Amino acid sequence: MDNKNAQGYHDLRYHPCRFGAGREAAKGGLCFAGPRSRTIVYIDGFNLYFGALKGTPHRWLDVSKFCSLMLPGNDVQAIKYFTALVTPRPDDPQQPIRQQTYLRALNTLPGLSITLGHFLSHVVTMPLARNCKGKTEYVRVIRTEEKGSDVNLAVHMLNDAYQNRYDIAVIVSNDSDLVEAIRIVTMELGKRVGVLNPHRYPSRTLLAHATFFKTIRKGVLQASQFNPILRDQHGEFHKPDSW
Repeated sequence: MDNKNAQGYHDLRYHPCRFGAGREAAKGGLCFAGPRSRTIVYIDGFNLYFGALKGTPHRWLDVSKFCSLMLPGNDVQAIKYFTALVTPRPDDPQQPIRQQTYLRALNTLPGLSITLGHFLSHVVTMPLARNCKGKTEYVRVIRTEEKGSDVNLAVHMLNDAYQNRYDIAVIVSNDSDLVEAIRIVTMELGKRVGVLNPHRYPSRTLLAHATFFKTIRKGVLQASQFNPILRDQHGEFHKPDSW
């Protein structure tokens, strides 16, 4: 195994870059646009959290350090973080406080912007998965859905491509709903799009359309943590105790 694949590059040597005349072959899974290519990173916060951070000691993630380690040859000019504000739950009333503390930490990073979607919560009736009585039983549950992050991410990536703000867009997500935006950016606008996958298994749809694809390793997350105590214009604050 070569060094790049050991670091998590998916082997895309069969998958040429999709832009203009004189296409460059993907090298070890990574398609190069030239030295220090202008790069914007687009992070789906919930996809990253549930794919790579939940239940780990790595939730206090400094995404600027993370991008430097994952993309050492790129000139990362901006990081765009997409999420939605959570609401208190009976079993975890402190969840919004932890999230706000983390967003406060992200706001200390230069070149980073946060775009908020929203949550929809409603009561739905669903059948029980198992039933020993031979008939279907139903229960009422609260379904909470995060709305807007994937759409906001796609719109920003497309608009930035049209405005020629980057050579390479890098998406931190494994959401196959982004594939059409990737197709337009690569095939029609002549940009490169990489994917940093937070999940154990890659989306085959994204894998087929991305210029390069790389799996996020635990070692990178561990090396990319904020200091436990931070300071901003409002004063000093610290990493949530439960993290």
